[in-house]
Amino acid sequence: MLSKTPVVTEMQVIPVAGYDSMEMTLSGAHAPFFTRNLVIIKDSSGHTGIGEIHGGEYTCECLNACIPLVVGQEIGRYRAILGAIHRGGKKAEGDDGEGIQTLDISKLKFVVKAEWAIECALLDLLGQHLGVPVCELLAEGKQRDKVEVLGYLFYVSDKGKTDLPYLDESTSSDPWFRMRRQEMVSHEQIVEQACCLQEKYGYRNFKLKGGVFEGAYEMDTIRALKKQFPNGRINLDPNGAWSLAEAIELCRGMHGILTYIEDPCGPEAGFSSREIMAEFKNATNLPVATNMIATNWRQFYHAAALKAVDIVLADPHFWGLEGSLRMASILNDWGLTWGSHSNNHFDITLTTFAHVAAAAPGKPTALDTHWIWQDGQNLLEDAPQIKDGYLEVPDRPGLGVTLNMERVMEANRLYNQMENHDRDDAMAMQYLIPGWKYDSKKPCLVR
Repeated sequence: MLSKTPVVTEMQVIPVAGYDSMEMTLSGAHAPFFTRNLVIIKDSSGHTGIGEIHGGEYTCECLNACIPLVVGQEIGRYRAILGAIHRGGKKAEGDDGEGIQTLDISKLKFVVKAEWAIECALLDLLGQHLGVPVCELLAEGKQRDKVEVLGYLFYVSDKGKTDLPYLDESTSSDPWFRMRRQEMVSHEQIVEQACCLQEKYGYRNFKLKGGVFEGAYEMDTIRALKKQFPNGRINLDPNGAWSLAEAIELCRGMHGILTYIEDPCGPEAGFSSREIMAEFKNATNLPVATNMIATNWRQFYHAAALKAVDIVLADPHFWGLEGSLRMASILNDWGLTWGSHSNNHFDITLTTFAHVAAAAPGKPTALDTHWIWQDGQNLLEDAPQIKDGYLEVPDRPGLGVTLNMERVMEANRLYNQMENHDRDDAMAMQYLIPGWKYDSKKPCLVR
C-alpha cells in the first residue's frame, strides 16, 4: 500500500492589519492602515503551513467558505484541493469582467484569488513533510539563491494635514523609518528617498509610482533619479492615467532614461487597454510592463496577440504560485520577461515572493515589493532580509520561516478596531481636496 502524506486537521483564517504611510497613487492616498488575511493550516504530523493574501471582508469570507474543502484532505493532494475550490467557485455579484484595467480599487477583490493563500500554506506543509524548500516544489525547481528586487518609490503626502491615525516614526533611530512617514513630493525629496533606500537595502533599481502629478512633472522626477543613479534601471508606473497621445508625447524622448514604462495608458475611445498599449508600443518602441491589462489567461492571450506588453508582472496574489510560474515559463520561451507586482503586505508574502521568484526560469526583472513601507511590522520570527538589492531565499523546508502568533493576534486586534476593512484610498484625499473622487484619467492631485 502506498504511503500517504499527512492530512489537514485544521484551517484557520485570521484577518490582520498593519500601519501604512500616506503614499499617493492614481487611486488616491493610502489610509493609515492596510489589511491582509492570513491562512494557517495544521496537519496530522504536527506541522503548520502559512499563507497571506489581500485583506477585506470579501476575501475573508471566500477563504472561510473553503475550509470544508481543505480540512480532512491529504496535503499531497493539494492540486486536487485547489481544483475542488476552483470548480466550486462562481462569479461574484458585481464582477463585470473588466478587471483592473482602469485601476478601480473596488474591483481588485475580483482579480485577487483568495485560494492563493491556501496553495501557499499547503505547499509550506508539503515542503516540510518532504524536507525541501517550497521553491524546489515549483516549476523546474530552485534557479537562484537570491532574488533581485527594486526600490518602490512613492510621492507621500503630509499626514499632518489630516486627523487620521497615521503612524509617527519621527523618533526612530532608523533614517528610512523616519523618512517614510514624512511628506515627499518634490524631485529632490524623491531622490533623497531613493538614496536612503539604497543606503539601507542596497537597491540598484527603482520604480516610481506615478499617476499623482501631471505627467511632465513625474518625468522630471524620473530624470532627476537617472541623474543620481546613471547606472540604475529607473521605471515609472502611472497606472494608465495618461491618454495615448499624452503617453506618446511624454515617453518618446525617454530612451536611455526609462528602462520600461508600466501601464502608461488605459482604455479610451472604445478601445481596450490592450489595444491602446499596442499602439503606444508601436509609436515609442519603449518596453512596456503591466499588472493591469493581463491579470488572467484570457486577458493575456489578447495582450500577447496584440504584442501590447514585454513584461508581465504576474502577481501570485492574482495568478497563484503555480500560475505565476507557468506564466514565467511561457514568457521565457517567447523571449519576453516575467516579474511580480506587489501590494502592501507583511513578511509572509515577502517570503513567498522569494520562493516564487527563486523558481522562475530565465532572467526575471527586479521584483516589486512594498515591504520597505511595512518593514518592522514583522509577523515572522525570521523574515528574509533585503541586502545589496537582493531578497534572500530561505533554505529550510517549506517556506522556511516561523510565525509569531503573539504578533499575529496583535495585528488581528488592530484589524478588529477598524470600522472599515476594505481598501479606501479616497478617504484621506478628502483632507487634501474636499469632495475628491477617483477618475482613471486624472492623476490624483490634478483636479
